[in-house]
Amino acid sequence: MRKLIILFIAALCLGMYSCGSDTQTNETKVEISTEFGNIVLVLYNETPKHRDNFIALIEEGWYEGSPFHRVINEFMIQGGGSADGPDDKDYLIDAEIVPELFHKKGALAAARMGDNVNPLKESSACQFYIVQGRTFAENELILFEARTGHIFPEEHKEVYKTLGGTPHLDGGYTVFGEVISGLEVVDLIAAVETNMADRPLRDVRMSIRIID
Repeated sequence: MRKLIILFIAALCLGMYSCGSDTQTNETKVEISTEFGNIVLVLYNETPKHRDNFIALIEEGWYEGSPFHRVINEFMIQGGGSADGPDDKDYLIDAEIVPELFHKKGALAAARMGDNVNPLKESSACQFYIVQGRTFAENELILFEARTGHIFPEEHKEVYKTLGGTPHLDGGYTVFGEVISGLEVVDLIAAVETNMADRPLRDVRMSIRIID
């Protein structure tokens, strides 16, 4: 009987510890609504500056009616400018490049200016992109490694070979979330007709809300 009581107490403590861990790892979810359907994303806690900034912009209403202004099929869809004109705000966000967070299909990442004017890889205040990408063969990934010096973990390689993504961006941009529902909507937006500047011929507008 004493052994049963001890086991019960141990199980109860383990359960309490697990509940505490779950609370600590709760991640914010947001929903992007478009004419093509909805995209649900989770924001990573490992990139708190980008997470909190994105949440603040959503609460401000910055993205209400904002267009996806740069769309490249088999690469990514980019948005972030406000509906009434300004493309960006007058501040940058410190880079939060976490090696475990990579550019798989559905990754949410921050756009930024190039290394020549932005060696610290600081992110735009509001410009973001969602990766569509494509699948890559082993030899292509090896070529990327040789060209950039960035070595892909085997688990990342497997994702790039099956789900797809944009591996050449790893290590260069902050990935701060990922799509958990609506990848087919990303594909539909990526397939729209665009002009020579990669802007959709007909605006694809969005609204974003926090759902959890």
